[in-house]
Amino acid sequence: MSQYAELKAQIEKLQAQADEARRAELANVIAEIRQKITEFGLSASDLGFAESRRRGRPPKKAPLPAKYQDPKTGTTWSGRGKPPRWIAGKNRDRFLIEK
Repeated sequence: MSQYAELKAQIEKLQAQADEARRAELANVIAEIRQKITEFGLSASDLGFAESRRRGRPPKKAPLPAKYQDPKTGTTWSGRGKPPRWIAGKNRDRFLIEK
């Protein structure tokens, strides 16, 4: 058998031994970690694990404060988007809400 083949066989044997040692120690390590988490009342965020982001639409933003008000009906408009009929084509200064 060549030296390369012998070394490759040794690597495989050592890797198998390392995998077995890891499996043997893993149960004890997990038990210790669980005990510490319970003892100190830790959560995933305490340990630095980021919570997964939600999928889908982002949450709605808070509505903008009203900037204009119809004196007849009291309805308001923030000044963004399509203007309502009561203000469309008119001088908007008349409808400004005083602060």
